Amino acid sequence: MKIYTHQATQSTPYICFDPTAGRLDIIGRSIPENSVAFYKPLFEALDAYSENPAKGIRAVIQLEYYNSSSSVCILNLLKKLEALKDKVSGTTIEWHYEEEDEDTLAAGNNFQSIISLPIQLVKISEK
Repeated sequence: MKIYTHQATQSTPYICFDPTAGRLDIIGRSIPENSVAFYKPLFEALDAYSENPAKGIRAVIQLEYYNSSSSVCILNLLKKLEALKDKVSGTTIEWHYEEEDEDTLAAGNNFQSIISLPIQLVKISEK
């Protein structure tokens, strides 16, 4: 299975899904005009992988800002990862947030209350 990548823009995050390494990174800003269309290729790659997964996925999500339509897509992504844990062990989610960003921390806690897969909240300390 091949790697899915999307380079970051001013309105979309960097995404790298490497099924062989068992790694998914989403980093940056997520404010695309059409969130559903933007995340569709990633969802398709995850769906294809989940049909015959080799190992769990370590998902690292570090979004500095995202709009409400992206929030819905992120929840759908988390639910896909939650479903994957039933097929293979080792699926983890890290939700990174800036030390002073209470909204992103609250969002991580909110997502945690919705899905059964634990979300590790990782504080990024400013230097």
